[in-house]
Amino acid sequence: MIKQETPITHIAFRVTSILTIIFILISCEPFTTTSLQQNAASTTPSITVDTPAVPALPAAYQSQFLNALDVPHSYIEDTCQYLRNKWNPANAKPGTVVMVIMFKEISNPLDFHKIMLELQTQGFQAISTKKFLAFMERNIKIPPRSVLLIQDGSYEARNFDKTFREYWEVLDWPVVNGWVSEPGASEALWNENIELEKEGWVDHQAAGVISDTILSDDSSKAVITRELDGSLSAFAEHYGKTPYAFIWPNGGFGLRPVQAARQLGYQLGFTSNMRGPVMYNWVPLADQLDSERPSYIPEGPINDPLMTLPRYPADEALNAIDAVRVSGDESAAYQEANKAVEINYYDLICKSTHGPIPNP
Repeated sequence: MIKQETPITHIAFRVTSILTIIFILISCEPFTTTSLQQNAASTTPSITVDTPAVPALPAAYQSQFLNALDVPHSYIEDTCQYLRNKWNPANAKPGTVVMVIMFKEISNPLDFHKIMLELQTQGFQAISTKKFLAFMERNIKIPPRSVLLIQDGSYEARNFDKTFREYWEVLDWPVVNGWVSEPGASEALWNENIELEKEGWVDHQAAGVISDTILSDDSSKAVITRELDGSLSAFAEHYGKTPYAFIWPNGGFGLRPVQAARQLGYQLGFTSNMRGPVMYNWVPLADQLDSERPSYIPEGPINDPLMTLPRYPADEALNAIDAVRVSGDESAAYQEANKAVEINYYDLICKSTHGPIPNP
C-alpha cells in the first residue's frame, strides 16, 4: 500500500522550494548588475575635449641703447585693453617713440638750432602735453617719431620769441614750459606768459613754487603741499587752468611726493633722469641705485612710470636723436614680428569680453 504524503508535508516542501529559488535570485543579482555595468562601461566610447592652449605673450622690446640697469616698465594693468589699444589701426603704430627734451637757459642759440634741425632731419615732430598724455594712456595716434620740448623755469616772453616761436609758426611745433609759481614773480612776467598761453603754443605746466626746492621722501608734508598744491592755486588764479603735468623741480622726487601728486590730480611727472625715450606702455626706469650715476634716483620702487618719466638734457639730446630713431624702428619691427601671437592671444582670451579689434 502506497503511503500518501500529508498536506502539511506537501506544503512544507513547496515553501522550502520557493524560498530556495528566492535565495538563489537574491544572491545572484549583485553579480548580474555589476557585470552589466562593467559591460556598458567597456562599450561606451570616451569623449575628450580639446582646450586650446593659451599662447605666451612675447617679452617687452629691449633697446640696445639702454643702460643695463635701465629696464622697460609697463603700466597698463589690463593686458586685453593694452593689446586692443596697441593693435587698433586708428591708434599710433607700434614702435611710435617719444623723445622728451629738457632745456634750461638757452645761452647758445646755435646749439639749440642744431638740435631742432637734427630733429627735423630725422623726421621728428613736436607734440603737445595733451597729446602726449593721451598717447601714453590710450595710444592715440601721434607722429611715429615725436618729441616733447620742455623749457624749464619761468622766462619772459622774449625767450620764447627768439627761440621757439619760429618753429611754431613754420612747423606748428608747441613747447611746454615748466613754470615755477614764485610768490615774488612780477605781474608783468605773469601777464606776458598769460598771453603766450592764450596764443596756444606755449603750454605752461607746474614745476613747483620755490625754484631751489628739491623734493624727496624726507621732505615735510608742508613743503610737498606747498610745491604741488601751491602750483594748482597759482595756475587757477593766473592761467585759469589746472596743470596735469609736474616737472619735478631740480630732479628731486620720491614715493611720498608722487603719491601726493596723484592725490591732487597730476597725471604726468618728469624727472631729470636720462634713461631713454618712451613708448606706449614702455618706460625705461631703474630698480636700484647705479653707482656710476649716483644722482639718478631709482624710479622702479615707486611703481608709477607715468609720474617718473625720463627726459634728455639739452646737452645730451643732439647725440641721442639717432639712437631714439633707431629704437623706434627696431621696436616697430619687433612688434610686427610678434603681432600674430598677440592677436591670437587677444582672440582667445580677450575678444569675448572686450570685443574684436576694430578693422582698418
